[in-house]
Amino acid sequence: MDITNFVVSARNQALLYGDYNTYHRQLVKKLHNCRKRLNIATKNRGKFSKKDTVTAEKLSENHEYLHLQLLTAERAWAHAMRFKAVHSADTKMITGRTRSHIISRLDKAARAAEYLVEVLSDSSTSGASDIDILEARAYAAMLRGATQFEKQSWEPCLRSYATARIIYTALSTSIKGDILKDILSETIDPSIRYAAYQSKVPRTLAIPTIARKAFPSSDSALVEQINKLAPDLLKKSGSDAQKGQVGAPNAPQTITWRSREVKIEDAVIAIALASTDTATAHLAEKLASSDVTLPKEMAAAYDEVLIASQDAADATKRAIDELKEEGVSQNDPRIQSLQITRTAVNYQMISWRIGRNRVLSGEHDGALLDSAPTTTRKAKKDATSRKPKAEPTGRKIARLKDKVVLYDSTLQSIDSIKELPGVAADEDLLEQLNATAKYFHALKCLSIARSHSLINQSLNALVLTKHAFDECQQSAAFFSKHGASSSESSPRNIEIRQGDIQFLHNLLKGELQRCRAIVEIDNLRQKTANATPPEARSPLVQRLFEYPAEGVDLTRLVDFPPKVDPIPVKPLFFDVAWNYIDYPGKTPAAAPQPEEKPAQQAQPQKRGWFGFG
Repeated sequence: MDITNFVVSARNQALLYGDYNTYHRQLVKKLHNCRKRLNIATKNRGKFSKKDTVTAEKLSENHEYLHLQLLTAERAWAHAMRFKAVHSADTKMITGRTRSHIISRLDKAARAAEYLVEVLSDSSTSGASDIDILEARAYAAMLRGATQFEKQSWEPCLRSYATARIIYTALSTSIKGDILKDILSETIDPSIRYAAYQSKVPRTLAIPTIARKAFPSSDSALVEQINKLAPDLLKKSGSDAQKGQVGAPNAPQTITWRSREVKIEDAVIAIALASTDTATAHLAEKLASSDVTLPKEMAAAYDEVLIASQDAADATKRAIDELKEEGVSQNDPRIQSLQITRTAVNYQMISWRIGRNRVLSGEHDGALLDSAPTTTRKAKKDATSRKPKAEPTGRKIARLKDKVVLYDSTLQSIDSIKELPGVAADEDLLEQLNATAKYFHALKCLSIARSHSLINQSLNALVLTKHAFDECQQSAAFFSKHGASSSESSPRNIEIRQGDIQFLHNLLKGELQRCRAIVEIDNLRQKTANATPPEARSPLVQRLFEYPAEGVDLTRLVDFPPKVDPIPVKPLFFDVAWNYIDYPGKTPAAAPQPEEKPAQQAQPQKRGWFGFG
């Protein structure tokens, strides 16, 4: 018959885009259509006649009678919720006729659901299974509990909600999905906690323990049906139930903060702390495995422990607020114990948040100016197989800005720790927090100094690097004196390891010398540039044998337009008077005699064929 799914799906579908008024209108239409299908609807302008009640025989013949009863109960419930939603913004509590009307509607819904349980209980006639009867019983108990909640009858309310919780917990073994979990977490558990609070039930009891104690064990038929589905559900009444640690057998009984041990009296806080310990163990396993290697994957592994720590902090704050509403003074030992617990769980939560930022920063908390980090496994594989490309300056500066944002977030988290109760009076803790803040401030200054170096502002980079070195030196002096409490294998948190602070100190020492050398070179270049004006310098082509310490002037590579300049050539010896002047010691040369050629006989001239030419 699937009663729970029919009710929950109809509610979720209507409340997804509307409110209780929309849900009420939809139920009116569905109920009218259901009566039409059953041929029991009152015709338009027809005289109203009371219809026959739903019987087991009718229900076995047609399951529309089941939907008819469920829609009737849901319509009354939605009508009551609509009135509560309208008056939810009122500063005063709902009183008078409005409250009476809400209780009347809820009581009508509960009576309709209880009558359905009575009809289904005759399983031989109705054909209902044990699971169908239990679903109807849980639904009726939940509506009856809502009615008693509005009446402020806390013990019957607690009994009704406990019945609904035990039944739904037993049904969770046979009904798959998150429907039952949502009902328990959103509706039943908060109501049980508030009803138990009003009934003066100790907070040391967990909700499953409260539900088991309030469950009506005298109903043998109901107990028998539950034992068929979950035999051990009603038998867990041993030492763990007495301690209030049902569902969390390893929940701590005490918490230690700065050598002060406090007993945990609230079961919700104990369960939340147990979840935090479990999440911490899972985090250590994930970080130790070889599957998690990228920074984003390592940061994502912190999500579980951060959520568990936040739940513990919220549970502690809720317990303090409840005591304050009761009028308990600040000097009460319960308030004092909860304040210490609050400081401890908030410190732990902020510590994991800082650890996540450190993982995102990269290796050695982002102290190295490495290449662009690989965000996917494919990119990491390609980076190892081929030569890395040169990263542009703009991308380097963008990555440095991301690191500065992470360092700012870490520094703000450290400042928020100082505002926790009792931290301002602990001088040793304040000194440790200040040393930790100086460590991250040095990393922040180093990143900003590197961004100045990338844009050729060496003087600013030197000043920032010197400031970072001073901050790191003070932080290293504190941690070398008091030692580091964090081990090398534990997940990163607010605790600074000795190797990290020593690595940063050595790195900043080298960076400081490098920045000083760059500034000195820049000063020498500036002096050379100021000594000789640009107009008086010879072009670079004439000074290739000199190193341009002041930089290359690209406007003076050559003279253009070129000028006519004397060019040295190879020397030649010209003496045109050598043959005409008698030099001392020179013998005169005899003039050469012309040779006489023998006279040749004249040969007759040849003529052409015709005697001419």
